Amino acid sequence: MELKRLTEHIWYMPFETERDRPNLGYVRGDNWSLAIDAGHSKAHTEEFYSLLEKENLSLPSLTVLTHWHWDHTFGMHAVNGLCIANKRTNEYLAEWQEKIEKNGPDEFFGLHESIRREYAENKEVIVTLADMVFSGEMSLDLGGVHVDIMESEAPHTDDSTLVYIREDDVLFIGDCAGDEFLTGIKREDLCRKLEKTIKTIDPEICVEGHWVPVETEDTLNDLMNF
Repeated sequence: MELKRLTEHIWYMPFETERDRPNLGYVRGDNWSLAIDAGHSKAHTEEFYSLLEKENLSLPSLTVLTHWHWDHTFGMHAVNGLCIANKRTNEYLAEWQEKIEKNGPDEFFGLHESIRREYAENKEVIVTLADMVFSGEMSLDLGGVHVDIMESEAPHTDDSTLVYIREDDVLFIGDCAGDEFLTGIKREDLCRKLEKTIKTIDPEICVEGHWVPVETEDTLNDLMNF
């Protein structure tokens, strides 16, 4: 696995299908650095950090979550700096934290084979909550690089967060353009709302959670294929 450079200020660790690991993004400003999603587990997060260090990139000061799903968040306890999530994402994490602390990880392991692969050899499952919680929108100035973080209605989950890096014209969307993850349903009304949001932002490139970065038109075509 290698770290890929996307633009002047953005790198990413590519997704992996076998363990259902998503792309992990990294944005470097003059004063701060930002990671996009926290990883599936401590091991995933540490591999990401190892790649950053090989490129002489500082570990992220902040990490923002695109949604609550475990492959994007259960590495939070191993992140450097602070984590940012929207209110609904943090509520989902609190629910899973309570489940696992009270009943153990068996329900979690039963969700999918990819989870059992990620947590093979009795790796511990630890769920933590965000350090910073927002509602609606927030903006960050990393030092010459401006990042807009915004909640959005979307078909995949009801807690989707989009991350737009203005100077690079890149939008990280997590998994929000996909089917609803439990039912496999892709609601047309939510697709159209997300389409409108993405068109309003009008980025050059979109980065989905489990696909290569593509031109925005490709993402929109995929989104509206229902």
